[in-house]
Amino acid sequence: MALSRSARLAVLATAAASFLTVAASAAPAPGTPGIGDSYFPQAGNGGFDARHYALDVAYDPGTARLDGRTTLTARATRNLSSFDLDLQQLSVSAVEVNGRPARFTQDGDEVRITPRGTLPRGRTFTVTVTYGGIPQPLGGPIVFGSQYGWMKTDDGVFVACEPNAASTWFPSSDHPSDKATYDIRVKAPEGLTAVSNGRLVSTYDKGGATYTHWREDRPMATYLATATIGKFDVRTGRTPSGIPIYVAVDPKLKNGNGVDVYAVTAAATDYWSQVFGPYPFEETGAIVDDMPEAGFSLEVQSKPAYSAVRNESTIVHELAHQWFGDSVSVERWKDIWLNEGFATYAQWLWAEHQGTRSAHDSFLAAYDARPADDAFWQIEVADPQRDTMFASAVYQRGAMTLQALRERIGDRAFFRLLPAWTKAHRYGNADTADFVRLAEQISGQRLHDLFDTWLYTTGKPAL
Repeated sequence: MALSRSARLAVLATAAASFLTVAASAAPAPGTPGIGDSYFPQAGNGGFDARHYALDVAYDPGTARLDGRTTLTARATRNLSSFDLDLQQLSVSAVEVNGRPARFTQDGDEVRITPRGTLPRGRTFTVTVTYGGIPQPLGGPIVFGSQYGWMKTDDGVFVACEPNAASTWFPSSDHPSDKATYDIRVKAPEGLTAVSNGRLVSTYDKGGATYTHWREDRPMATYLATATIGKFDVRTGRTPSGIPIYVAVDPKLKNGNGVDVYAVTAAATDYWSQVFGPYPFEETGAIVDDMPEAGFSLEVQSKPAYSAVRNESTIVHELAHQWFGDSVSVERWKDIWLNEGFATYAQWLWAEHQGTRSAHDSFLAAYDARPADDAFWQIEVADPQRDTMFASAVYQRGAMTLQALRERIGDRAFFRLLPAWTKAHRYGNADTADFVRLAEQISGQRLHDLFDTWLYTTGKPAL
């Protein structure tokens, strides 16, 4: 079929427009300074995917100064003319991209880096940042009104960074949706122990300092990284099922509250491996530091960090997070109930396992403890808002949601669902919609009404 002249011109115009569109899409552009999380819009960075962090930090407890050198290996997800890293309060002295000096600027909590040439989409690159200063903890209402992040202790530092404080001690893409593996090397005064994630590669003394190298080979969110330093009594071994275990306890807390941290950690790790699926990391353990100002514990990957161990239930909660929060991480912070609701429900399961109280009775106790006009029931668990993202409703009503689900679909389907969830999203990220879909798939039931009632609707649900 022959085309008229006007038709041929139209075809040529369309082709030209298509070419220009393709060319424009391939043009280099800056990466965005955040991934757009509604709670922390500037957290994380667009334009690249973090793959590996090599952290080298030196800390002097006497002066509280930190000097660091971080090398991030990343893959460009677009043609990058420049990109950002998150870094709070510390000063950058030099930046290299692929071994060549790069221009950089610091503006607030963002470091904007401009390499000498375009970083092509799909290409892996390295950026090395040299920096230093005196790290400061973050505060505000988010974490129970407590400070969090890099917190100075009498003999070192307690490092617990959820949700956005990893960038107070190393430049990063500080959002759980951008996971990476880690090598963490710490220089500290001789006589102090540095405890971090994964397994211990080496430790040695030289020139009045102790050098320690830890490696986490499993993908990890930035907020789960630690470099806690202090005087610790260390015990290592294996759980009864054979999982390596490393427990570091501040000597001041050796007999605190009569809890055997090592024994409970070993027992809970093995039990959760039966209920939630295989343990996702190379090593389990604990870091127990004397940090009363913190008043909280955190599910640091492979070794939960406790500002003090208050009871056995705290340990089983933080260890459950190794599956729910660490291995399977939230896609956005508004889905935090997927971490805290599950870990709280694990406490109810532990009591059931111990024969002290059924999960049903724990549910009723939590439900009956609060009248209908209590502010507790006014939090929308599926989107609790930034300053109340760790409100008790996220924990307790999140756990109630799981018990309501269990009673709706039955134990057989429910205890198939938990390991199926951790397997489907192992080392990745997920959201509430993903969980609802999987629950419906495994149970063969429509469950939107249940989740709407317990997660998306305020007010006290009728039983």
